[in-house]
Amino acid sequence: MSIILKTFIISSATFALVYLLRGFGILSFLPGGIILILLLITIGSGLTWGIAKTRRF
Repeated sequence: MSIILKTFIISSATFALVYLLRGFGILSFLPGGIILILLLITIGSGLTWGIAKTRRF
């Protein structure tokens, strides 16, 4: 597994966990900007991994 794929998996799991816990009210003190940053990291790493996977080396 490449480092980009690991980053994508970890950021996706972290985003889902934080989003769910904030929805349940456990992490309600977190500002929405943190969730937005996690979402952007997840999307960015997913796109980077997708582009890197289609390249021929």
